[in-house]
Amino acid sequence: MENLNARARVAGLLYLIVVVTGIFSIMYVPQQLIDWNNSSITFQNISSRQLWFRYGIFGHIICYSSFLLLPLALYQLLHKVHKEAAFLMVILAVVSVPISFMNISNKFTILNIMNDVHYQATFSAEQLQTQVMFYLNQYESGILLISLFWGLWLLPFGYLVYKSNFLPKFFGVLLMLGCFGYIMNFIGNIIISDYSDLGISKYLSMPASIGEIGICLWLLIFGSKKIV
Repeated sequence: MENLNARARVAGLLYLIVVVTGIFSIMYVPQQLIDWNNSSITFQNISSRQLWFRYGIFGHIICYSSFLLLPLALYQLLHKVHKEAAFLMVILAVVSVPISFMNISNKFTILNIMNDVHYQATFSAEQLQTQVMFYLNQYESGILLISLFWGLWLLPFGYLVYKSNFLPKFFGVLLMLGCFGYIMNFIGNIIISDYSDLGISKYLSMPASIGEIGICLWLLIFGSKKIV
């Protein structure tokens, strides 16, 4: 049991790193710098607060590196519950990591556009702003694609949590529901042009958010405490 508790807390710590760095780099930093309706303000914000933009990139790198290790730690904890489901969980999670790292290249390109003297001399301010917004949109499209895998891995993970006798079934249900929330948001963003304006995506993402943060804290605090 002590060995199982140690594995649970390692997984919980990795999950916490993913959650914190993910919130910082994917949500907080963009909210501080990007105005999707004004390319001039966005360019000025990133240019004047480049260090924050770079912190965001670094946060991405820590987040995705930790997310590569997280499913492997969870496999060690949960593979005895159902080996095939645990293997599927790892595959669906890990496949998103190289795509995620490739997607970060869009942000490095933005830094090049802003700092390369050749760009500054060749293009007008309006053209530079347009290019920055183009690569930001490319990055967002990449996040949309990656989000499909962020959702899919939750189905076998939630199933394993639900079937275990040492993790709360409630979190397992939320994680499985979260999978379908991700998928619905993914499909909605592809099919409906103004999907984000409908305001339903945040409600569909709630089960995943509650389930992931909940299981993260449970693993970190309680470990593999047997559920009676």
